[in-house]
Amino acid sequence: MCGFSGFLYSSGVDYNVLQVSTTMSEQIISRGPDDFGVWSDDENGIALNHRRLSVLGLGPSGRQPMSSSTGRYRIVFNGEIYNHLEIRKSLSFSSWKGGSDTETLLEAFENWGVEATLQKITGMFSFALWDSNNKKIYLSRDRMGEKPLYYGWSNGVFFFGSDLKSFTVHPSFVKTIDRDALAQFIRFSYVPTPKSIYQNISKLETGSLLTLDCDLHSIRINRPVRIKKYWSASHVINSLSDRRKEPIDDGELIKELEDKLYKSVRQQMISDVPIGAFLSGGIDSSIIASLMQKAVDKPIKTFTIGFNESDYNEAKHAKKVANILGTDHTELYIDPNAAIDVIPMLPDMYSEPFADVSQIPTFLVSKMAKSSVTVALSGDGGDELFGGYNRYIWSAKVWKNIEKYPYYFRNMSSNIMSHMPPAAINKFSNIVNGLMPWTNLPTMLGDKAHKAFNIFSSRSSDEIYLKLISQWNSPCDIVIGSNMEDTMPNYNPELITSDSIEKMMFLDTVMYLPDDILTKVDRASMGASLEVRSPMLNHEIFEFAWSMPLNTKIRGGVGKWALKEVLYKYIPKNIVDRPKMGFGVPIDSWLRGPLVEWAEELLDENRLNREGYFVADQIRVKWEEHKSGKRNWQYQLWNILMFQLWLENNI
Repeated sequence: MCGFSGFLYSSGVDYNVLQVSTTMSEQIISRGPDDFGVWSDDENGIALNHRRLSVLGLGPSGRQPMSSSTGRYRIVFNGEIYNHLEIRKSLSFSSWKGGSDTETLLEAFENWGVEATLQKITGMFSFALWDSNNKKIYLSRDRMGEKPLYYGWSNGVFFFGSDLKSFTVHPSFVKTIDRDALAQFIRFSYVPTPKSIYQNISKLETGSLLTLDCDLHSIRINRPVRIKKYWSASHVINSLSDRRKEPIDDGELIKELEDKLYKSVRQQMISDVPIGAFLSGGIDSSIIASLMQKAVDKPIKTFTIGFNESDYNEAKHAKKVANILGTDHTELYIDPNAAIDVIPMLPDMYSEPFADVSQIPTFLVSKMAKSSVTVALSGDGGDELFGGYNRYIWSAKVWKNIEKYPYYFRNMSSNIMSHMPPAAINKFSNIVNGLMPWTNLPTMLGDKAHKAFNIFSSRSSDEIYLKLISQWNSPCDIVIGSNMEDTMPNYNPELITSDSIEKMMFLDTVMYLPDDILTKVDRASMGASLEVRSPMLNHEIFEFAWSMPLNTKIRGGVGKWALKEVLYKYIPKNIVDRPKMGFGVPIDSWLRGPLVEWAEELLDENRLNREGYFVADQIRVKWEEHKSGKRNWQYQLWNILMFQLWLENNI
């Protein structure tokens, strides 16, 4: 795992190119603490820099920027090519300098060309490739979006790289916030691709190849780039639509799924450094740990973070799984102070605003794992591919029940019910639970009821989904200067399916997975200089999952049916079958307790008005309601707080 950046510049710049490039690389040292390199070509006006975390090919032969054998190509690369040994065997080349997958990739480009090579490789990656023959630069990103890649023009310079922090120290970079991107962040807790928080800087979409003509002798300032999809999730899903309708034997499907997962796990266990696994005790991480342990004859290392608050603690379940598998298990219980200490580090760790609260425990478990291993496997992707989120089942049921009523009636009812004070509903819930404890009505019932009232006015199942994944339903009302439309970014009308659950799974895969889950894991793990690999995100697993009929994923109102059937071979059913828990922290109570003064300073009304990004009075209303306990606005406020903290540290 590594990090890189680079830029195109014009002749006669008034700064030292190599010195600036070196400074850019220093901003991402945690992505690659083992080695670094810089390279520039004044004749063609291009500079590359690279930070290295050595995992394969540990010697100097793996150093980057790396040149191909003929000198035509030069690359900076972040990630792992899992099938690079097979690629080597199929190349007509024998003069290898070392064992790195980067060298393999370069010689594949020499033999097959860029696009053909991308079709053949399996892995997680992003790279920048300079073609000195054709004076072109290529940028590419893996199929599922495990590795980040930003690009764009600023002040006549074309920037590209793994992390926005590298760009911001360049003398030509202009740090202007994109107000529409900010509104999307406030809604979703992350900035969805293709936007970034900065104007004119974009994220490259997953499975894409960008090409830019870099001929210095022609005008190239703000020259448009060409972007081509070498792999498309929607095209794969459409091509398998008929197969999903075919009957299939359950036993054969479970066996084939297990075999494919086992192959992916074994492939991703290849490493020249110690390797372990995250183990939460949930289905996905337990399957990965089970198959890893099956592949070796000694205990694998597994890692779990625990919290003393029972609603947030999965460590006890993880320990049971570890004991059954016989892993070398490490668990660490975190008190609030240790978790809160991470918060000031977040703006540096995430170079644009990011507000998934599980970013905190993800960093802590990465830091703990790094003390023993350099690579860890995770179960990311299982929910999106195999129907694991409760919203898939819940929203489909809700829409089926409410669509029979006319919209005007639902909208009017929603407006009436939304005027019921949440505090009154909470009080009623507490009284009922006190008098009739067997009813066990949920805590903060008023907040849950208000979310339900909001959903009741939806016009379609798509709108229900959008509301479920939104923290703020109308972010333009609080972000000053935003004109963002109230629609779903990345929606692909080419998807051929009328099933609302499949639509949600697709949207989660192309938006929520790369922009939230994988961003969180990449930045948190890189903050600890740990490489994390996700075997379920192998594109062959994706394609097989989407060939499976929906009822092999969601059956009897329960998700991940097929994955559970695989896991039952390794872990007893009574341990597997339990309610799904998130990987979060008790931000709601912390904001009323140890974080209240910190939050008060960031949400100060005068400060908000002075900075000019938010309508201050709307935020203050939510903050006062949260502090008093009348409402639980933890996620809405966390989004605002994470932007405010990022703003304080970056602008």
